[in-house]
Amino acid sequence: MPGVAKPIRADGGIAMVGNFDVDVEHQQRVSHLFGPMPKEMRDDTAFMDRIHAYIPGWDFPKINKSDLTGHFGLVSDFLAECWTRLRDISRLSTVLPEITYGGALSGRDTTAVNKTLNGLIKLMQPNPDAPVSAELLEWAVKVAMEYRRRVKEQQKRIGSAEFRNTHFSYRIRENGVETFVTTPEIHSENTISEDPLPPGQVWTLNTGGQEDATGLYKIEITTGPGSGVKILNKPAPPQFQEAVKYAEQNLYSKSKTLIGDRDPRSHEFSVQLRAFDASKTGNGVGMAVLIGLCSAILEKNTKGGLVIVGQLNLGGSLDNVYNAVNLAELAVEKGATTILVPLNARKQLNDLSDDMITKINIQYYTDLKDCLVKALGD
Repeated sequence: MPGVAKPIRADGGIAMVGNFDVDVEHQQRVSHLFGPMPKEMRDDTAFMDRIHAYIPGWDFPKINKSDLTGHFGLVSDFLAECWTRLRDISRLSTVLPEITYGGALSGRDTTAVNKTLNGLIKLMQPNPDAPVSAELLEWAVKVAMEYRRRVKEQQKRIGSAEFRNTHFSYRIRENGVETFVTTPEIHSENTISEDPLPPGQVWTLNTGGQEDATGLYKIEITTGPGSGVKILNKPAPPQFQEAVKYAEQNLYSKSKTLIGDRDPRSHEFSVQLRAFDASKTGNGVGMAVLIGLCSAILEKNTKGGLVIVGQLNLGGSLDNVYNAVNLAELAVEKGATTILVPLNARKQLNDLSDDMITKINIQYYTDLKDCLVKALGD
């Protein structure tokens, strides 16, 4: 029945499939994903904490005659027997040594993710003697974490403090990159979320100019074998090309300080600028580009909720920021919890209103390395 979450079994635990009369985004605005449930259950965090997985907004059709068989009991009984036998088998002992969970996952969250992971792998690879491919394992871990995180996000919306840390992450094998799992329907694409960004991705605000308004940008950088920096935007705004050029030269000249013994000249970087406001030039975002380049080559995530402000010059010094108060106010409007700005903006930010000061954490950096350390959280 639309509007009611329907329980299904998921390898020894309960999973929920939520059908809504409205779309998921609207449901999030007016309530939370468990809102349509009976009042005795909708805000009961103890009940929610026993749900292993939640899939919202799926509109399952009614059963009709075409879904049924003429051989009474054959299909349903055979499928039930298959699932019953699969429940007696566990694949966790073979896959868990390959996985490292992030620190936010513990207690019932770990149990829930493991049970969902186990069920997904058994359904996708029923043969217990067949190896589980890295692709299948990563898909199953990501899905299991996303479904469990959705439960925790709803508990957080209700206001329970103990459920605030939902930054679920995993690493496949020892040399894998830590990957954070998101729940896309909860955060708008053009606002800064509290989730750490993948290596090479950075939120930034441009400093603006006489012919360019201030706006929010996301810089996305990938790296591979080769050399040089390639801008994917076609045509690339001249101001952004200049910012990338300054960042590239500072990466090469200060590589020992920033990235240790890694050789940036043996990597090819692909850079893309995404604009979310009227400002499209990418003017004055050189520091964010440099942090993105370092993050990509170090394979480290940038902190969640963070936006970086600052423009470089070729010598590595930092240009003055002249509209720091406006930038801080825009950062709050865009959902940032921390703004990282050059120390030369400190006196300006003393004029920030009391209300704004309570909404954002202002961190200052003195040089390139200081900014990188604070952006990566090391």
